[in-house]
Amino acid sequence: MDAATIWQEEKTMPRSTKFDIHQEITNSIVDAIESAGEFQLPWIKNKGGSFARPVNIASKNPYNGVNILSLWVSAQANDFPSNVWGTYRQWQLSDCQVRKGEKSSLVVFYKTINFEQQNEKTGEAEQGERMFARASRVFNASQVDGFEIEPQELPDEATFDPITKAEAFATATKAIIEEEGDRACFIPSKDIIKMPERRRFTGTDTTTPAEGFYSTLCHELVHWSGAKNRLDRDLSGRFGTESYAVEELIAELGAAFLCGDLGIALEPRADHACYVKNWLQVLKNDKKAIFTAASKASQAANWLIDQEDSYS
Repeated sequence: MDAATIWQEEKTMPRSTKFDIHQEITNSIVDAIESAGEFQLPWIKNKGGSFARPVNIASKNPYNGVNILSLWVSAQANDFPSNVWGTYRQWQLSDCQVRKGEKSSLVVFYKTINFEQQNEKTGEAEQGERMFARASRVFNASQVDGFEIEPQELPDEATFDPITKAEAFATATKAIIEEEGDRACFIPSKDIIKMPERRRFTGTDTTTPAEGFYSTLCHELVHWSGAKNRLDRDLSGRFGTESYAVEELIAELGAAFLCGDLGIALEPRADHACYVKNWLQVLKNDKKAIFTAASKASQAANWLIDQEDSYS
């Protein structure tokens, strides 16, 4: 949808009974995964570097949950260099103008409405609340005139130099992390994270060895965050036999969110391939699955980042 009609459409589209925001965003993410390639995912940048979390131009707050994915997918597809987004109206209020012909991207927000219902036991009227999803369309900063985009600096050399910010973050979580062997995993029975020795990380065309190490560690830290004595993330009731695959998706998304916050590139992993088919099946069968997974991933990433704040 282009800028010429977006203002009127923003008012009318969310109220349309024919428009399903959950299905629309799920479809866009499924399409992006299917077209990304066997070892590539749409939240990993094709040209290296990290996806910073999308930020709203008006509130200055980062987007959360599925909106991060939706905007990352759009940024990847259109090669947008900025992480700043806003509605047509928000850009106008920021003294910027969306260029004619620019296409918008979808985000979802939830509103609470009050309604009156009858108590089944007493028959008396009582007030209730209900959440419902509303769609909104936003534009990237690179689609508007009047906004200066800061250039992104990418690392030149692929050497393992510890990343200070990532080291401090990992320390602040107080997770027990053992570096030995050749496999990364979280062991719930021992409540420890096993990581390969740092020298085993060689980097890729788009990531340094250090980024490979820390992005893998972020994945395991998201798993670690879901333990019963922390976030108590139990997916069995929601996803049944697919809960293991969805937990892996949550860890993958959470790692992507954390890497965006830490400013490091997420390393493509060969073990993605064995999960992608299951992820796609879950998403195609359940239009709200990616919303749940992204929400849980966002919760985990935010909780882990908060540990650093409390540590300092």
